[in-house]
Amino acid sequence: METITILAWITAAFLSGSLPFSVWVGQLALRTDIRRYGDGNPGATNVLRSGSRGWAALALSLDSLKGAIPVGLAYFWAGLTGWLLVAVALAPVLGHAFSPLLRFRGGKAVAVTFGLWTGLTLWEGPTVLGLALGLWFVIVAVDGWAMLLALFSLLAYLLLARPEPDLLTIWIGNTLILAWKHRADLAQWPQPRSWLKKKELVRTEGTHRH
Repeated sequence: METITILAWITAAFLSGSLPFSVWVGQLALRTDIRRYGDGNPGATNVLRSGSRGWAALALSLDSLKGAIPVGLAYFWAGLTGWLLVAVALAPVLGHAFSPLLRFRGGKAVAVTFGLWTGLTLWEGPTVLGLALGLWFVIVAVDGWAMLLALFSLLAYLLLARPEPDLLTIWIGNTLILAWKHRADLAQWPQPRSWLKKKELVRTEGTHRH
């Protein structure tokens, strides 16, 4: 493949990921800067925090599609493999995380990660990742740790069902990017949710009574 074509694929995927749809939805539909809410992240979660579930769902879908479309085209249509597939697959995640349209202060790249794995595995990756994230979010109080544990759950699935070198290499790069974007959360110890603490307290008190 020619160098120009290679650069075109990687650039297009990066630019797709860099499109700040959540910020644009906030500005155009809600007349607000969503970065003023919550953690200041330019993502769909802060569209929700700004007060609109419907617009948050649209922002989430768009942020996911900007990863799914270029990666899906590269993998299923162009048949890219090896290091080129790895580069194209990680490009939209990097584009979202370090968007030049936001002075390289992008989001945490969760939605685009779901899009990335949709583009590579259709329903498999995002289903496993979504179920795992939901489970770990219920158990772990620190969001960054819940995301990291969900990614390791996805790794377990890939090793069992899709142990392809390209996918495993993409997983490593994807995990490193998300770990960096969640570094503040990961600096904390992964505390359990309050309901687990209460359950343990009740169990301990019951043991002492006996």
